[in-house]
Amino acid sequence: MSISDLSSSAQMNKSLPAKWIYWVAGVFIALNCVLIANGFFYAPLLPLGLAVMLLSLIALDKLVLFIVFCTPLAINIPNIGGGVGLAIPTDPLLFGSMLVFFLKLLFEGKFDQKLLSHPVTIAIIINLAWIGITAFSSSMPVVSFKFLLSRMWFVVTFYFLAAQMFKQPKNIQRYIWVYVIPFMGIIGYTIYRHYTFGFDQQSANWVMSPFYNDHTVYGAILAMFMPLLLTYTVSDIYSRSTRIYIAIVFGIYILALILSYTRAAWVSLIVALGVYVVMKLRIRFTTLLIGGATALAILAMSWSQLQMKLEKNRQDSADDFSKHVKSISNISSDASNLERLNRWGSAFRMFEQRPFVGWGPGTYAFKYAPFQMSQEKTIISTNAGDMGNAHSEYIGPLAESGVFGMLSILLILITSITTGIKLYFRLSDPKTKMMVMALTLGIITYYIHGFLNNFLDTDKASCPFWGFIAMLVMMDITLDKTTSEEKAIEGK
Repeated sequence: MSISDLSSSAQMNKSLPAKWIYWVAGVFIALNCVLIANGFFYAPLLPLGLAVMLLSLIALDKLVLFIVFCTPLAINIPNIGGGVGLAIPTDPLLFGSMLVFFLKLLFEGKFDQKLLSHPVTIAIIINLAWIGITAFSSSMPVVSFKFLLSRMWFVVTFYFLAAQMFKQPKNIQRYIWVYVIPFMGIIGYTIYRHYTFGFDQQSANWVMSPFYNDHTVYGAILAMFMPLLLTYTVSDIYSRSTRIYIAIVFGIYILALILSYTRAAWVSLIVALGVYVVMKLRIRFTTLLIGGATALAILAMSWSQLQMKLEKNRQDSADDFSKHVKSISNISSDASNLERLNRWGSAFRMFEQRPFVGWGPGTYAFKYAPFQMSQEKTIISTNAGDMGNAHSEYIGPLAESGVFGMLSILLILITSITTGIKLYFRLSDPKTKMMVMALTLGIITYYIHGFLNNFLDTDKASCPFWGFIAMLVMMDITLDKTTSEEKAIEGK
């Protein structure tokens, strides 16, 4: 499958006679009347469905961009029947694009071998394969295969198909902006709703609904795009006049992040800033390793004193910014922090019972209740254990897919970050280097966020996460490895 396959467009040599258009329109109207009279109200969506099918056949890259555009605006329906949730309109579109991808693969029998043999792709395939294996051994096979299916349509669309698009550098910018622009609408909607509640901390948790479930995933997305927006603002990738507008967008993102009261997002940006300093100063890996080992040794020796200080911190999350930051380390009374510890403790106990294959992908939310300890429960815990996932991209797979499930996620982390860092130091063009840096830092913000939350089972986070990784991988493949012939990733 080549980029020409994705970008090809059908040429219509002859138009339908006017009478046929009238006949088709008349039949469609009559059919709608009959169906609506019998209680079926979805027939008007048929032309849209046909248009999407046609787009997938003649311009799959345009369909991918359309899905990206719809992602921030999609609304999640928790239960459409049979316990199945669905994000409308993205999940049906993602499923359709995945089917087209496999059909093309089946009939054409070829795919980009450089992409398939890249270390990041191998890590992703290993992760998908292990999810598939543990779905068979799952305690709830139906739930696990649903989880596998949704992970596959995210990866196929936002990684494999998107990577083929990114052979054309301008598609990288298009992908980013078709998410950023509609997300600006969500930010405006969220800030306005927040304003009606006096910008208090409590309402910040849910004012972004129904588009985003809560402030944590909303804050994670804000953090992911901020390195890119800052890069666009200070570099000459875009013209000076365009950079003024981007600076305004960046300022709005900062405001939205502050108002989101998302502590994990702030932590992730601080870590990303630290990585930026390390990369700019070209600090050697051995130096970092020694420094990290020394820090861990000091932490181990002073753990008892540190734990006593943490237990004395009784500052809960609050409207006041400084108090809210202080609440990050409160493990004595902050309900949110304590509930995370409860979920993690439950996950580790689940892992102890099934260390190799776990309880099955996607099953944590259904199985963790009996593993809660009474002394670890909080005011927001439930005996039924129906409050969601493990709040970690690493501990969750440990409980659901065993030790190899967690290792496969860490393998994606290591290979993707290594790809970004190596690519940054290999390139010579300043614009391209800045772009690579921004993408790498954006991915790192999510990996840090992943210690405290997990959102890769949603389209909202999967779209930028897998997309950013695909951008780095395709730039690593296509940009010259030995000379300075690489071209800047320009947005013109």
